[in-house]
Amino acid sequence: MLENGPGVSSVDGRPIASIVIRDRRTLVELIFDTEVSFGDAYSEGRITVEGDLVGALEAIYRSVPNLNCQNWYTAFASRCVGYVQRNSQRGARKNIHRRYDLNNGFFRLWLDPELEYSCAYFPTDSTNLDDAQTAKMDYICRKLNLQPGERVVDIGSGWGALALYLAKNYGVTVRGYSISHEQICWARRCAQEMDLGDRVEFVEDDYRNVSGTYDAVVSVGMLEHVGAKHFAEMGRLIDRSLSPAGRGLLHTIGRNGEGQFSNWIRKRIFPGAYSPTLRQLMDIFEPSNFTILDVENLRSHYARTLEHWLERFEDSTLEVSETFGPEFVRTWRLYLAGSIAGFRVGTLQLFQIVFARAACQRILSTRAQLYHARHDETQEADVSSTSLH
Repeated sequence: MLENGPGVSSVDGRPIASIVIRDRRTLVELIFDTEVSFGDAYSEGRITVEGDLVGALEAIYRSVPNLNCQNWYTAFASRCVGYVQRNSQRGARKNIHRRYDLNNGFFRLWLDPELEYSCAYFPTDSTNLDDAQTAKMDYICRKLNLQPGERVVDIGSGWGALALYLAKNYGVTVRGYSISHEQICWARRCAQEMDLGDRVEFVEDDYRNVSGTYDAVVSVGMLEHVGAKHFAEMGRLIDRSLSPAGRGLLHTIGRNGEGQFSNWIRKRIFPGAYSPTLRQLMDIFEPSNFTILDVENLRSHYARTLEHWLERFEDSTLEVSETFGPEFVRTWRLYLAGSIAGFRVGTLQLFQIVFARAACQRILSTRAQLYHARHDETQEADVSSTSLH
């Protein structure tokens, strides 16, 4: 509703939240580009949401079946954003810098201690975020059926948690690639502190420059930075990197139908972002004749992950505001809340795809191994649970 003006409510009349528009200029802007205008106005305080922000966004997503429908203005704006943020090697480095090189201290406020910035895996309803992120890493290892002495490349290794976990718990050697300087420095320091420097190498370079041959390829939360135009290129990279009997896993945000990522999120949070459909992902696998072994959608797990992140973020808003300002706080609050709503409603998906060469002999015969944690991990979980009581 317009501040001090008449309001409107949902059809069934059940209140979720009040969206207050502070001035008529904002109202006019919403007509031309609803998504970006709403996001910017919320960040600047010209729109406020009194009540359940996530619930309000979820209600909006559910009430607008084709949320990505664009008029001529938004379609043109989307193409302009895509051109400016194209994921060439130079462009990708610029996009990643804006996304991840903000400040490690900022991410430490609301991520888990290992700085995992991707969907966690919750094996039980009572699993907390830290344990769910560890469970995610082990879930990936079991899907790949990793064996001691194997060589693994982690494309888009982030702050290094997965690469370090693979080496420490599964006895493999890992080379991780990232073009975020802050992430690489953090990961290298962690490798030294964990005495894993001889088994894990972190390379500050573009994924297109990956070199060497590996028994397994893994990429978690990085494919969103590639873009559909580069999927064939990604497939050729994996093809030249995998051993004759190798296999791999890709973990990525996706969607059910083709469409551009949110214009507002691309502008303010996630430059160069693109979430593919399953059909588009086949442009990576088909040309090299990779066999698809397993496809799983962890959409509900990402909604839960984001709920934890938003709760931790809200607990840290004073510190965030002191460093970046209140507008930054509102921007990231809206991003996290909108993402929760997207995964709850189904406008966003989370795909995990396991693939292999035809000669691969590390294929699991059943799914049983995936749903039973390693014995030592189970014991650690029991000890942790006991200590909480």
